[in-house]
Amino acid sequence: MSTATGEDASEVSRLEHAPLADDLGFLLARASAVSQAAGNEALAAHGLKVRSYSVLALAATGGRPSQRELAAFLRLDPSQVVALIDDLERRGLVTREPDPRDRRANVLAATLEGRKVYRRASADVEAGERRAHVGLSGADRAELARLLRAVAFPADD
Repeated sequence: MSTATGEDASEVSRLEHAPLADDLGFLLARASAVSQAAGNEALAAHGLKVRSYSVLALAATGGRPSQRELAAFLRLDPSQVVALIDDLERRGLVTREPDPRDRRANVLAATLEGRKVYRRASADVEAGERRAHVGLSGADRAELARLLRAVAFPADD
């Protein structure tokens, strides 16, 4: 039987009780891989993948992030961000504009078409996420999101 991520459940179930399955780092990485596979599947119809969707989402929701901010927020090498932006720009989904705070830098803005693609893609991503996390109740999902935010964005002490 195949799971939502396309893996054979029998191949996975034999190892589910290995000590590694209790390691938080492994669990986070595996959960991320499961979510990313579901996201990529949901985004395929839009010609996007999770990383390019993330850049488009940040541009389309009015944040006008700089390339440096995108790299830091997404935890990607700046050259990876440039490649993602170049692709989105070629497709007419985003534009680079001078940063009013620093004319040496650019900010990213979604075009009208980019905002349309983002709206359609976000609905598909949400549906894919629900399928991938079918075993979680609404309350569980909210709690998981709260815990992951605490890990991803630790408060400064």
